[in-house]
Amino acid sequence: MAFTVFVDGQEGTTGLRIHEYLAARKDVEVLRIDADRRKDSAERARLLNAADVAFLCLPDAASREAAALVTNPRTCLIDASTAHRTVPGWVFGLPELAPAQRDAIRASKRIANPGCHASAFILLLRPLVDAGLVPASLAVNATSITGFSGGGKKMIEQYQAAADSGAEPALTSPRPYALTLTHKHLPEMMAHTGLTAAPIFMPVVSNFYKGLAVTVPLHLKALGTTPEAVHAALAARYAGERFIRVMPLRDPGTLEGGFFDVQGCNDTNRVDIFVFANDTQVILAARLDNLGKGASGAAVQAMNVHLGVDEGLGL
Repeated sequence: MAFTVFVDGQEGTTGLRIHEYLAARKDVEVLRIDADRRKDSAERARLLNAADVAFLCLPDAASREAAALVTNPRTCLIDASTAHRTVPGWVFGLPELAPAQRDAIRASKRIANPGCHASAFILLLRPLVDAGLVPASLAVNATSITGFSGGGKKMIEQYQAAADSGAEPALTSPRPYALTLTHKHLPEMMAHTGLTAAPIFMPVVSNFYKGLAVTVPLHLKALGTTPEAVHAALAARYAGERFIRVMPLRDPGTLEGGFFDVQGCNDTNRVDIFVFANDTQVILAARLDNLGKGASGAAVQAMNVHLGVDEGLGL
């Protein structure tokens, strides 16, 4: 018997990609809403409550409204917005977060999909906080560079129009943003690493379609540890994880080329984690496909875990 799945917000970047992941699956029946009824609350409620799993690919306020429409206790909601990532009663949909996280995802009917920047940041810092190598009170800085698809349809259209016309030279260079220091991923970056102070976080969007890398610099003297210990803690945490690769310390392949490939995980559901270091400093780096493990791929992975099927099915 097939599982029924509905995507509320099926025309957005994340919703379209989820449909692509599910298209070839024989174990899933996708429910679709007619284009002229996408804003019909009664029809949306009917489909949400008819689904075994419903993905909410909507703005925050609309996701909260959609969640309130669900009265069927069997419907599992997976929310791709920011709305529920730190809300009690919602499980964070990152299976690799901690040893018990898969059990929590499997048992819950309310799953909050992680943000793209946050996923990379959390996967770097959570094991080090848990191992006592990074104090929860440490003041942390992080930079993220991402492709323009992370800005959704409007930004994609802006960059594509500029490429066609050449009328927007400002879009050809990297563009730092969130300079008010209030990026919407900060609450989950704190809540799911255990950090007690908000990191200083600067994301940068650049002139490529997709791919994301978060880097976190650390001073070894302040931590009282070594590059080897940092690398070992990450390798131990992610040993056996099918979607996370901890690359060799001071990754020879990257150092030989001299430049870091932000797009090295594109078209996969994988996260690559790196530790670059000298005797006194470390740069942690994590890269992923912001449309894959950073969004739609993560949502489908969480669905697979919840349903008890092969975690990599369709990915």
